[in-house]
Amino acid sequence: HGVREGLAGDVLSRVTGILNGTCNYVLSRMAATGESMAVVLDDARRLGYAEADPSSDVDGEDAAAKLVVLAGIAFGRHLALGDVPRRSIRPISATDFRYAARLGCTIRQIAMVEASGEGYHAFVGPALVPSGSSFGRNEGANNVVTVSGRYGGESSFSGPGAGGFATAVAVVSDLLSLADYSSRLVQPAEWHPGRVVPPPALPYYLRFVVTDRPGIVSTIASALARQRINLDAMLQEPGYPREGLPFVITVDSCEEAALRAALEDFSAAEFHAEPPLVLPMLAPPGPA
Repeated sequence: HGVREGLAGDVLSRVTGILNGTCNYVLSRMAATGESMAVVLDDARRLGYAEADPSSDVDGEDAAAKLVVLAGIAFGRHLALGDVPRRSIRPISATDFRYAARLGCTIRQIAMVEASGEGYHAFVGPALVPSGSSFGRNEGANNVVTVSGRYGGESSFSGPGAGGFATAVAVVSDLLSLADYSSRLVQPAEWHPGRVVPPPALPYYLRFVVTDRPGIVSTIASALARQRINLDAMLQEPGYPREGLPFVITVDSCEEAALRAALEDFSAAEFHAEPPLVLPMLAPPGPA
């Protein structure tokens, strides 16, 4: 409602936010306590923040549906829900939060849509965000949305995003809005189809879990170099077994398609103990 009513006179260029309170509760608590996702999800169910089957939340379907609505409100364009790329938070582990902290970041489920010359960049999934940002400071079952406009700059909106009371308030608010739809922005019936295009070049966090042996890093570096992707940093924490050794490589801004092609080059390598985790970084990392 804040986007529709408060920014109706601006020309909006980007909407970025944490749109699912369940995921924010899970990820912020994992960051704070080091607990596993399974443990935190069980507690989220007990508190009423998560459904018995949380798939819609953790796999990004709920946030993607909300993002499609926000794109319509902000841009007057209807994005097909099936065209919005979604990544699950399920692969995130306590190890990832330790590495993210060394980069001055934490991990949140982020939903983003941005206007470009060819269409609209859109994405829902876990991402590294600076710990001191509005997203990084957002704790518990709360949502926060940042809207960028040509004239008004950035505006942020926040509030509860999960739990019975918060959901009931949102439903009543939506019904009142439908009864008095006074926005100066384009009405939903007038939204035109919008095209989802690949994301812009971004820096990425790559987490590998391997069975340790010589030559692993050189194999990864060579594959990245063939796609003209530059390594930024490598992080490895002590104390892990050689049969399940996690380490992280961050890379400079690159196209996601090029990064996926590089990873495909060694996807069948025997040193993988788990599939690599790829997370976009929404700001340059801090010092390790």
